[in-house]
Parts: sequence; C-alpha cells; structure tokens
Amino acid sequence: MQQFKIMDTKNYSLDTQLIHAGVEPDPTTGAIMTPIYQTSTYVQEAPGVHKGYEYARTQNPTRTALQNALAAIEKGSYGLSFGSGLAATDAIMKLLNPGDEVIATNDLYGGTYRIFTKVFERYGIKFQFVGMSDAGSIESLLTEKTKMIWIETPTNPLLNIIDIAACAEIAERHNILLVVDNTFASPYLQNPLTLGADIVVHSATKYLGGHSDVVHGAIILNDEALHEQLKFIQNSCGAVPGPHDCWLVLRGIKTLHVRMQRHCENGEKVAHFLRNHPKVEKVYWIGFEDHPNHDIARKQMRGFGGMISFVLKGDSLEDAMKVLSGTKLFALAESLGGVESLIGHPASMTHGAIPREERIKNGLADSLIRLSVGIEDANDLIEDLRQAIG
Repeated sequence: MQQFKIMDTKNYSLDTQLIHAGVEPDPTTGAIMTPIYQTSTYVQEAPGVHKGYEYARTQNPTRTALQNALAAIEKGSYGLSFGSGLAATDAIMKLLNPGDEVIATNDLYGGTYRIFTKVFERYGIKFQFVGMSDAGSIESLLTEKTKMIWIETPTNPLLNIIDIAACAEIAERHNILLVVDNTFASPYLQNPLTLGADIVVHSATKYLGGHSDVVHGAIILNDEALHEQLKFIQNSCGAVPGPHDCWLVLRGIKTLHVRMQRHCENGEKVAHFLRNHPKVEKVYWIGFEDHPNHDIARKQMRGFGGMISFVLKGDSLEDAMKVLSGTKLFALAESLGGVESLIGHPASMTHGAIPREERIKNGLADSLIRLSVGIEDANDLIEDLRQAIG
C-alpha cells in the first residue's frame, strides 16, 4: 500500500512540477510539507501484512516522496535516493561484471575517476577515459566487452559539452547503457532521459539540495527491469540516505527553478566580466558562442548555468593561489551549486585524485580556478573578483 497519493503533474510546467511533483499533504494530519519519518522499522498487522513499509533501509515514506519527485522532474519513471552522489555511482557500477568495459569522458569529477580506477578496476572492470566532444569518436573504441558509456555534460571542471542524443544513438545501436551525470546542469536546465540516456545520476548535494547543508545522491531512469536491479542493490548494499536528508533535498527542489534562473543570470555576468579582464587568459563558460559545442548546449539545455572556470595570463600557479585566497564573498571550498558563491582549485581539491599527468593531458592546468556562482548580487560578486585578481 502506497503511503502517499501522488499528484499527476506531467501536464504542468517544470516550475510547477518542482513544487508539487511527488508529494501530497500528509494523509494523517494534512501537513503541507512531507513529514520526516524518523523511524527504523514499521509495525505489521501480521507477518507480511503491512502498509507498504517494513524496514527503513528498504523503504521510508520521506524517501518515497523524494524518489517520486526526482523521477517527475527528470522526466523519468523511477527515482532512487542514496547517501551521496558517489554512493549512487557505486550502485550503477555494480550492474557490471568482471571483464566488462566502460568508456568514460576524460574530463570528469575526481571522485568518479577515483572510484572507477581505485575501486572497480580492482574487480576486473576496465575503463577508457576519452574526449567526447565528437561523439562519433566513441564508436571506434567499442568492443564486445563494452557495456556502458559514462558521460558528464557539462563536464567538471572544463565545461566540455557532449552531445547526449548522439551518444544515445550509439549506445542503443550497440546495446550499451548510457549513463549521464547531470549534476552540473540540474533537471532545470537539461533532461538526459528525453534525449535517449538510460540512467541519469546526480550528486543531489549540489543544485538539487541547493543550500550546502546535505550530502545526497540520486538515480533516475525509465526501464522497469533496470530499476528493479538498482533497487535491489540499493537495499542490499544499504547506502541509503536518512529521512532528514531526504526532507532537505525535497525542500531544495521546491526552489530549484528560481535559484537556477539567478545562477544563470549571475553566471553570464561574471563570465563576461572575466573574459574582458586584462589579467585573465581564458574563460570556460558554455554560454559563449565560441565555446566548443555551444550549438549542442543550446539544443539540449535550457540555459548555461553558473559554473565557470578560468586561467590567469601567464598561467602562474602563484597568481592563482593569490586569487583563491583573496576573495571575500567567494568562499574557498569544495562542492558547488549552493546559494552562496564558491571558488576552488580543482588540481588540489575536487580533482586531486586524478594523477597530474592525466590532468595536464586533458587540459586541466594546475592554475585553473573554478567558480560556482551563487545567487548573491552579481555586482558584488564581480567587485569581489576584481579586487582579488587585482
């Protein structure tokens, strides 16, 4: 028996879905916000006779509401929540067997690279990390052992754009799973399932939560059999979130649209300021018309987001460190996607797990600075960067 009666929101706009999808007022009290069901177990009327919930690792009503909401806003049929984005990645990798091969983009989150190379390679899974700006280049790398293509778009931290629909066509033709990490874009800007992806994964810690107060992961998909496999892994391995964490992400989703609108507006203003600054050599922002694959980004996304990376003239690590330590509003910290602006140094922070020679080969310079542009006043953010750059 389902705990919640779910509103059918598919005919509403995304802005409305973000507020209402997956939830209804609590049937017991009428509370408009989903309660935090802080319980480890559920009383049964008789062995096997219950209200749809037996044990909280397997199911929790707060988690159910969140999973339904995630499915709706990503235009999928099923959602699954995990204790972190990497826990969600771990579950997806457990679909594979020793000897299977994965083709992954060569510019991706350092934690993803680490779990691929330091954990799953030990169990006989092989990974190839390749540039995917030209999706057609993937095809020549496929073998009979290739079982999965893993992409981020936009990528972290170089903001490369990968054509999801083109990758999906290749994956479908070769009966390979296509997984898209949609963390940087969020469901507000991009819905990979509608472009042919099999699985979408999120670090919900980022834009979905939106307030830097929760660590969470999510998987969304359409295939029922694949959902059952991942649900089995979720329950069997137990990397599930607590109900309060689920409640925090539910709360964050309700304002995703208004936050993302401001992230996009501020990101555009900051990107243009940096591009025109005499001490800045290169700015990575997908909204520039001369950004590689900008036309694809315009086709598959509804906006260009608030993630920006840049390199100072002279490519000096010392100068970059001065900027990283010199901002006042931009906080020096890992993560992204919160309401506050963050500044980071990928080479030593988010991507430190990737060997330096691999980072340099893929274009990730030691002096690269990454910004997560928040929703503060854009002029204040620009002045902060101006004084830090000098």
